[in-house]
Amino acid sequence: MLEILLIAYLIVAIILIGFIMIQQGKGADMGASFGAGASNTVFGASGSGNFLTRTTATLAVVFFILCLVLGNLAVGTGDSSSKFEAIEVPVNQVPDVPANNSDVPGGN
Repeated sequence: MLEILLIAYLIVAIILIGFIMIQQGKGADMGASFGAGASNTVFGASGSGNFLTRTTATLAVVFFILCLVLGNLAVGTGDSSSKFEAIEVPVNQVPDVPANNSDVPGGN
């Protein structure tokens, strides 16, 4: 189940990036605001903007829902008791440190 959601998440993310890159900015062409060349588009005079905007918004909603679902599934899969195990070090295994620095090169 998790793998299917991860694949869907990746596909939606790539398609969302593609739709965002296709769109033009608000001030892309001065002629476009007056309708120059808009009659020859596939979606009509104003259809491409509405289609791309609605599709991008829908993909963004699906992306965020998948993100929340994957986050909730990822939290529940780990073993919480193994994360906070105490590390015990026996006292007799602590290395001896010389009291003076005479054995250390450069020490007094």
